[in-house]
Amino acid sequence: MRVRFQADADLNEEIVAGAIRREPGIDFKTAEEANLRGVPDPEVLAQAATENRIVVTHDRRTMPHHFGAFVLQQTSAGVLIVSQQMAVRDAIDELLLVWSASESEEWTNRIAELPL
Repeated sequence: MRVRFQADADLNEEIVAGAIRREPGIDFKTAEEANLRGVPDPEVLAQAATENRIVVTHDRRTMPHHFGAFVLQQTSAGVLIVSQQMAVRDAIDELLLVWSASESEEWTNRIAELPL
């Protein structure tokens, strides 16, 4: 199955917009589309898991801890943490590589930082 992404509320929206502009076939939901503004990390993870979406975030402070607790109880489609210092164009390139070169099953219960 093809990778699907879910941006959390702190992800730079230029990354989502740029990925969709470069690859219109990508399934990348914004935090706004998913009503995730102000939603705690565990709920973001739960909602993304029900839709088999990898959470894409800049949050390396709290998300890894919540992800660890989440996968002890439930299955996650995965989490990708994008460095705040990474250029938007580079983040888009990395996400498009994940989208085009892997299957969603490869990311199950996995957390990784970009760049890979």
